[in-house]
Amino acid sequence: MSLTIHRNGDRPTRSAPEKWFTGQVWMTPIIETPAPAALRTLSVTFTPGARTAWHTHPLGQTLYVTAGQGLVALEGEAPQVIRPGDTVYIAPGIRHWHGAGPDTSMTHIAMQEERDGESTDWEEHVSDADYGRQPA
Repeated sequence: MSLTIHRNGDRPTRSAPEKWFTGQVWMTPIIETPAPAALRTLSVTFTPGARTAWHTHPLGQTLYVTAGQGLVALEGEAPQVIRPGDTVYIAPGIRHWHGAGPDTSMTHIAMQEERDGESTDWEEHVSDADYGRQPA
């Protein structure tokens, strides 16, 4: 097939798995490209205080913030504030987390490629102490 159109509402928004997220998070699929392409893209909305677990991506990840104000942090570093229009690139294999600020929701488009059918390696939940660090 050379052209695919996914109509708005064709793919439902779903609650993100508690296994990989803290707080209320909503995920709306944008695209999972057919092989040989390997792009997986989602719109993700985090309610205040919600965040991912620690994770890595075998081929890296790009985030594009569309609404609200959020946080992103690499292991061992203070979180950084991200706002609408910001684009964040996390290199392959770098342990990180991202989510909403403590008092604000945040929506971003998350883009990552799959390698051998996997786009994300999930780890443990981010502690309140790590989440609560003063942003850089």
